[in-house]
Amino acid sequence: MRAVRRFTVHAHIPDQLAGLTALATNLRWTWHPPTRDLFASMDDTLFRRIRDPLRMLTEMPAARLEELARDEAFLERTREAVDGLHRYLTEPRWYQRLAADHDRVPSAVAYFSMEFGVHEALPNYSGGLGVLAGDHLKAASDLGVPIIGVGPLYRAGYFRQSLSLDGWQVEHYPVIDPDGLPLEPVTEDSGQPALVSVAMPGGRELHAQLWKASVGRAVLLLLDTDVEGNDDDLRRITDRLYGGDADHRIRQEILAGIGGMRAVRRYCELTGHPQPEVFHTNEGHAGFLGLERANEILGSDGLGFDEALSAVRAGTVFTTHTPVPAGIDRFPADLVEHYFGDGALLPHVDPRRVLALGAEDNPGMFNMAHMGLRLAQRANGVSALHGRVSRRMFAGLWPGFDVDEVPVRSVTNGVHGPTWVAREMTALLGGNDEEWGHEGEGDGTRIAADVTDEQLWALRRELRSNLVGEVRRCAREAWLQRGASALELGWTEQIFDPDVLTVGFARRVPTYKRLTLMLRDPERLRALLLDEHRPIQIVVAGKSHPADEGGKALIQQIVRFIDDDPEVRRRIVFLPDYGMQMARYLYRGCDVWLNTPMRPLEACGTSGMKAALNGCLNLSIRDGWWDEFYDGSNGWAIPTADGVTDPLQRDDLEAAALYDLLGQQIAPLFYDRDSHGVPKGWISRVWHTLRTLGSSVQASRMVREYVESYYLPAAATVAEATADGYAGSRAFHDYRTRLEEAWPRVRVVDTELVADGVETLVVGGDVRVRAQVDLAGLDAADVEVEAVVGRVGDTDDLADGVHVAMEPAERGVFEAGLRLPHAGALGYTVRVLPRHRLLASPAELGKVIVA
Repeated sequence: MRAVRRFTVHAHIPDQLAGLTALATNLRWTWHPPTRDLFASMDDTLFRRIRDPLRMLTEMPAARLEELARDEAFLERTREAVDGLHRYLTEPRWYQRLAADHDRVPSAVAYFSMEFGVHEALPNYSGGLGVLAGDHLKAASDLGVPIIGVGPLYRAGYFRQSLSLDGWQVEHYPVIDPDGLPLEPVTEDSGQPALVSVAMPGGRELHAQLWKASVGRAVLLLLDTDVEGNDDDLRRITDRLYGGDADHRIRQEILAGIGGMRAVRRYCELTGHPQPEVFHTNEGHAGFLGLERANEILGSDGLGFDEALSAVRAGTVFTTHTPVPAGIDRFPADLVEHYFGDGALLPHVDPRRVLALGAEDNPGMFNMAHMGLRLAQRANGVSALHGRVSRRMFAGLWPGFDVDEVPVRSVTNGVHGPTWVAREMTALLGGNDEEWGHEGEGDGTRIAADVTDEQLWALRRELRSNLVGEVRRCAREAWLQRGASALELGWTEQIFDPDVLTVGFARRVPTYKRLTLMLRDPERLRALLLDEHRPIQIVVAGKSHPADEGGKALIQQIVRFIDDDPEVRRRIVFLPDYGMQMARYLYRGCDVWLNTPMRPLEACGTSGMKAALNGCLNLSIRDGWWDEFYDGSNGWAIPTADGVTDPLQRDDLEAAALYDLLGQQIAPLFYDRDSHGVPKGWISRVWHTLRTLGSSVQASRMVREYVESYYLPAAATVAEATADGYAGSRAFHDYRTRLEEAWPRVRVVDTELVADGVETLVVGGDVRVRAQVDLAGLDAADVEVEAVVGRVGDTDDLADGVHVAMEPAERGVFEAGLRLPHAGALGYTVRVLPRHRLLASPAELGKVIVA
């Protein structure tokens, strides 16, 4: 028989233990070891099996709870933990000190993402994007940033992975009951669940219930469509993360953006939480939120769409994680028109304006990233290299500008140290169980001066031993799932060795990450694994998207390589069902973290950061974050075969370089021991990694960058745009109207370079540039006139340009003095750009006139 409906019955908690519920429902426990210690002391075996205090309270025998309610020592520890949580939630932190020094800081920031990976106890994530979002919330909490995360709540979450007997990925979708998760329903004053609604075609309404997770000081709002009142197809909108066809996906993204905005508004109304002033879109999936904000303004303030758009843009930050156009969410334009065309979804927004915001070169498609960029005044990639890639990829939206001027900057991702660093490592380095990073720059890793190489090496071996134990357990479990008998799995107790150099490769498995690059020369890899004196062992893990047959084939290829040779499988293993719990063992226990993407297709990649914070050395293609943080001593860079167009030849060359590094540099360094058995050269690299990367790869550094360079400027611009009944937005609209009318007639009439009697031009010499400019009725204050001087080649294109603002000298004439920056062939030009106080970048409007 099958149940017709699932439900959760909660345990009765004695009044004396009421504080445990508060501790269990605030996910701060996921990165606060003393709180976890408290729950572990209740029943260590149960806690290790479940790793979820809320579920643990449900399964705890009533007799044990009653016993603890009479235990004065335990009650005192509970009171201390509750008091500590209260202090954490209320004390001033970095953001509050920052606010004291600034006239304008956001009262709240809303952060939209399709997934949030806070902990495996809340399985609402698939991979790096979600884990980054979870780390963002946790770091913001530690810093005191008032942030509200927003996204869908998936009833099946992401899939659980196992392997078939022939090594093919098999997906399972366990059903999740929100009542059994560390969530609480948001309720109306009447006590009924709070709902938000969005219109669907055909006169239907999609309703979503609001659930709240407390992530330290941060709020996480999740929208659940599996509620009564929805038709069956609408109930299934939040069934699976990244599931379904284009129609299913656009419904999810309408819910995330438009429904998410309405959820934030309703939650703040019900709770008194400050309404956000800044809205951060983590990738384009929730980009429709900007349309909902325009709909709000148009419905209440009597503005036109363009006037409202300037206010929306002012407060929106857009982060792209996509290094290739194929990775962008795109929908058929007629599908977008199907959902927006009748005006019911956004009554105050003309559907034609919606379609225009997502327009691209292909008129039949709607581009979510293009919409995201057009609705956000500030945008960024997630590493320095990815910022450059993004500027090239989106340059077409700003014609006439050099690629470097495209207004997409970068904030390199970071990771939440307290979540990922082994507690033993924190203690050894002189830290404690409090949060890292909230005191400011350099606070990421505090290293005690008296820690010896021997102590660090002993801890690294202990962490490697822990990983070996987990590898053996997971390998046995995986083979049982594949159909093996327990009697034939004795060999799994002998695989891996706590004293062998251990390499980790764990991440999503799209083809560009090249899971099987290590298999390009199987015999050479086999020789490295089974070397008599300097062997290596490799842990591989990762999930492929259910629809990615190519990724699944890569998993099968590596599984078959392992299965086919009993000797090899002692030294290499594929562990199914990679998730956050497994990841912690890997980051902490591996000696080398391997990453082999096809450069530059890795936007950032944060797994290597987590490993580095645990004393693991990176071995990676110089892509994503590693391109900017590799310094020659904190790991190894795999050379790339740039310029080789044949992908197979490129793989061969880069694989050969990988084998050379492992066999000729890495293994010898690891096994070169002193008289005490310590690899001094290796440990020196570990120390260097911890000291140089400790603070720079922290999510606290990342969030501080967002606050200082994005959220604060956005809040200031929003305040100016919206004050006095949107006077700033109205004035900016008037400016744009004048600009649009005059711009086709603006031109640089004439220019000259004046050397003031100097016969020979030399580097560092001073010259003047004069230009006669016809502004077509615009005021000089409406524009920025620039002189640009740089190197020139045969085509006269300027390179290494230096930009100097020109000042009005007389009516229609502008002048600037400049110092010649280079020797050799130089050239100059003059250009005209829009200028207005509400512009974040001169390129923002995509307008430029060049002489």
